[in-house]
Amino acid sequence: MYNFAVGILYVLTSIAVLSRSFSRNTVLRQELLARRQNVVFNESGKTLTGQELIDFLAPHDAAIVALEKIDENVLTALPKLRIISKYGVGLDNVDLVAAKKFGIKVGWKGGVNRRAVAELSISLMIAGLRGVAQSNEDIKRGVWRQYTGRQLADATVGIVGFGHVGQDLAGLLCAFGARVLACDIRDLSAEAAALGVRLCAFDELLDQSDVVSFHVPLTPATANMLDAARIARMRRGAVVVNTARGGVIDEPALAAALKDGWLSAACLDVFAVEPPLGNDLLSVPSFLATSHIGGSAFEAQLAMGRAAIDGLWTAGDPADFIPVWAK
Repeated sequence: MYNFAVGILYVLTSIAVLSRSFSRNTVLRQELLARRQNVVFNESGKTLTGQELIDFLAPHDAAIVALEKIDENVLTALPKLRIISKYGVGLDNVDLVAAKKFGIKVGWKGGVNRRAVAELSISLMIAGLRGVAQSNEDIKRGVWRQYTGRQLADATVGIVGFGHVGQDLAGLLCAFGARVLACDIRDLSAEAAALGVRLCAFDELLDQSDVVSFHVPLTPATANMLDAARIARMRRGAVVVNTARGGVIDEPALAAALKDGWLSAACLDVFAVEPPLGNDLLSVPSFLATSHIGGSAFEAQLAMGRAAIDGLWTAGDPADFIPVWAK
């Protein structure tokens, strides 16, 4: 094949698909096999790590990756690998600096699952504001009481990270009638103005929001960005939602704030360690968890898969995808 994105002649011979959901999707399998027959799919039903991951990728010159950690140690053990294409929107699991070092091209398209993640975020906000987790636990214990919650329409919602998902979410929230605040490290004032969103600093957002929803990558700058001190800034009775990446919230601090009633609810789709076995949050009645399903809508999986397939043939310089914080 000729890679127009980087201007090189390169014959893509064999492809390894790490993503479990891509591997299970008959439509995506057929579309990829229609373009290249020599494809191996991850049929194990699990996310591959360590030597198992390396052994799976080693015979191939191209890979479609999902949440697997592709760091310098892994890439060092894969001298044949020439192309990595991302199934999903975050690139934080791929060491882009190492990829450039080894001459590996990267295919990626942002925002392809934004509506699926935004819709899940809305559902978790409503669940948190209306006490869905608490009511469910009560009924299971034989207790019938009516939890008095709040409407999303009258809430102030703070969006932390105003990229593809954050902007799509803002549009949905405005349709509900919510007041929307947002913060981002980039100047997105034009995008905010178009949506009727007010940009502000993170601490001000925490001070003023009834719901705080996270949509940032996990980086050194965002790790545990919502810690005990910042939770203490939040309004009593506020709701926390995270459909972005585990690790951006200090989970023990969040559990403590739920137990003492400072926060009324928290709803997480992602955790620092997945699955979150033994996590203290799971014992708190006002906590609601989902299993990293933000992009797990059929339509989103098709969009992510097709972007990943295209990325095999349009992969470019990984330096183009290195985020602002890492440069």
